Amino acid sequence: MTTTPLALVTGGNRGIGYATARQLAARGMTVLVGARNADRGAAAVAALRDGGADARPLPLEVTDPVSVAAAAEQVEREYGRLDVLVNNAGIVRADGMARPSETTLATLREVFETNVFAVVTVTNAFLPLLLRAPAGRIVNVSSEVGSITAMTDPESFLWPLTSVPYPSSKAALNMLTAMYAKELRDTPVRVNAANPGYCATDFNGHSGYRTAEQGAEVSVRLATLAAGGPTGQLWGHLAADDSYGVLPW
Repeated sequence: MTTTPLALVTGGNRGIGYATARQLAARGMTVLVGARNADRGAAAVAALRDGGADARPLPLEVTDPVSVAAAAEQVEREYGRLDVLVNNAGIVRADGMARPSETTLATLREVFETNVFAVVTVTNAFLPLLLRAPAGRIVNVSSEVGSITAMTDPESFLWPLTSVPYPSSKAALNMLTAMYAKELRDTPVRVNAANPGYCATDFNGHSGYRTAEQGAEVSVRLATLAAGGPTGQLWGHLAADDSYGVLPW
């Protein structure tokens, strides 16, 4: 067992997840890289180790309850606790021209399966281990498009967006964050949603204007909050003035 703080990053083999794993390791944590593809997970871990990180692979398909249970059992057996859980794995899909009237139930279900239902599965599986940590941290990687306030503001740069699956999944994730924070408010566990901002990754064809490293800074900040830090917030990049802060729900 390791005596250093232990973090799990789902979808940690690329993009913001990989950058998050690297930054947490640089802060002295042992990082479990959750990946559904064993080869990609191993390659990511090898690259992290080459950079000096204490990174270890963890096979994890977040949409498969059997895989999630097996991963939680492995962490229980090998480490006995978990200090940080970063629910980073996510997908984006849209139909047609991304109008609500073109949305199919198949696409909606696919997105919610990973972005919402899987977060509940993973969080519930690892929560007993997080409660054993001196100060457990749960970070749900969300998005500003999950802010109903921002998406319905005609003055917001998000106003032109009309897609249903991804934004609604992140709005649901924000509510999950708020509810878990309420349940755990009298424990040392802090639960927050991270807005990394529009980052250039494989996720969006590298069209973002922020780097994966900049996006990861948000998750890392929330993963390393001091005892008694804020909980139940959507926090991260504020596009209006390129700063960091609390975003409206």
